[in-house]
Amino acid sequence: MKTHVRSIGLAVLVFTAVMSAACGARTINKVLADPQRYRDREVKLSGSVVDSFSLVGRGAYQIDDTTGRLWIVSDRGVPRRGARVVVKGTVREGFNLGSIGDKIKLPNGLVMIENSHKAK
Repeated sequence: MKTHVRSIGLAVLVFTAVMSAACGARTINKVLADPQRYRDREVKLSGSVVDSFSLVGRGAYQIDDTTGRLWIVSDRGVPRRGARVVVKGTVREGFNLGSIGDKIKLPNGLVMIENSHKAK
């Protein structure tokens, strides 16, 4: 019985580790340093909103997590400057921001396309 409980506990632990790694929190510095690794993959980042723009139902906001800054593109509205956010999204390179693109300087064209965010 004791061995059975340990086996179940180990399986739950491994499953949790795999699931959290699939969409685990990363630092912006890690994403910027190795964009190929994160491109077209969902990642979770957190940081403070340092800049934001909104235009015709689409917006972008830049977050800073003390290791770097990254622009987030959103169709769900943008959080206010100074807000703390946790954002999940897909990292993309060479993204065209259209009319707001001339106001935003993208590092190597790297952005995150937001799937969801929670602001505090």
